[in-house]
Amino acid sequence: MTKIGFISLGCPKNLVDSEVMMGQLKQKGYEITADAAEADTVVVNTCGFIESAKQESVETILEAARLKTDGKATRLIVAGCLVERYRNELKAEIPEVDAFIGTSQINDILAVCDPRTNPRSLPVVALGNQSATYLYDESTPRVLATPSHYAFIKIAEGCDRPCAFCFIPQMRGHFRSRRFGSIVAEAHQLAEEGVKELILVAQDSSRYGEDLDKQDALAHLLRELSRTEGIEWVRVMYTYPTHISDGFLDVLAEEPKAVKYLDMPLQHASQNVLKLMKRGGNRASLERLIERVRDRVHGIAVRTTFITGFPGETEEDFAELLTFVRNVEFDRVGVFTYSDEEGTLAYDLPNKVEPKIAKKRRDRLMKEQAKISLRHNKAKVGEVFQVLFEGESTESDLLWQGRLKTQAPDIDGCVLISDAPEGFIPQPGEILDVLITEAQEYDLIGSIVT
Repeated sequence: MTKIGFISLGCPKNLVDSEVMMGQLKQKGYEITADAAEADTVVVNTCGFIESAKQESVETILEAARLKTDGKATRLIVAGCLVERYRNELKAEIPEVDAFIGTSQINDILAVCDPRTNPRSLPVVALGNQSATYLYDESTPRVLATPSHYAFIKIAEGCDRPCAFCFIPQMRGHFRSRRFGSIVAEAHQLAEEGVKELILVAQDSSRYGEDLDKQDALAHLLRELSRTEGIEWVRVMYTYPTHISDGFLDVLAEEPKAVKYLDMPLQHASQNVLKLMKRGGNRASLERLIERVRDRVHGIAVRTTFITGFPGETEEDFAELLTFVRNVEFDRVGVFTYSDEEGTLAYDLPNKVEPKIAKKRRDRLMKEQAKISLRHNKAKVGEVFQVLFEGESTESDLLWQGRLKTQAPDIDGCVLISDAPEGFIPQPGEILDVLITEAQEYDLIGSIVT
């Protein structure tokens, strides 16, 4: 039996690809390990979105290559987005790699890991562009790499948006949705395995079903999944601001298991910058959108991301963004400095912003958001909330931790649990009532009351 070590980098969408590859290998009898040092074959599934992610991917590949040089591994496979961007360069610079497979070559993992074959003799096929067609379905084996109580479901692949800063369409191909029935069937399978929270992901979740000629398909999908027996929470990530329908918001408002949480990357608020980004809109239109969302779904948490230092961003543009954040008071905010990526429209734009200025603006924005987040968290002290219990705390020396419905795993804060009734030992995936006793900038502290 060959032991395969998997290292998965990047976003949850990439993690699903890794889970699918691991599932196919396990089904064929391979042993899967998270410890690359123990493996005969090491697979690195890379991210190629921005410069920091690319650097992490290259460093991880080089570390894995050293395992092979030291004789601890016999084969090294590199997969994912970085392969789609730099296949030839990687092949020339890192000869220790035995095979490269792109984002639409997931099924090739069996061939390149087969110890009876020479992976270098396999045909090189680059499909991770507009000709990409790969989509997994409910019959595809998966090995979940997440904790057992939650799982990601990829509902679509690729993207057709023209965002000037983004290379994803070239890496992932055109937008394509999975069949409705396939997603529902997978949700039932995951529920039978004990999963309590489903997290729907795609490059552009709000467009789900458009290419299948389905109207308001995301709303219908969310309603159906929210009625899955055994599932407690259903969360949607990566929606686009121009495609937030009233029907979708109504499902969030009406279905108890559809968590009142909207992840909607806005990227900026200045009309000047949004136009340069090829996204459109302005501060006033975005403020109207947030008002509509909150009016229709009371108690909803809105999460967004912004980019500082985009080419052409002036101090006036940034000041407008800062004012926008102060006025809207988002529940969750992530801020990235602009990464100048070759092959994107923004790469050729003039008036580049110095990285030091971009970082300074990012820090100012995050400092402002920290104040808002702390104020929102303090308002929760003394109230009892439902919390999805996750186990021992990884964030502090307190006893345990969990999450509110309005907290997505890994990217948002958590609830640190300091106390519980005597003799009560909760299990991961349980929904508990927790009294909030203390507030931090991003995390909450509480005690179990039931």
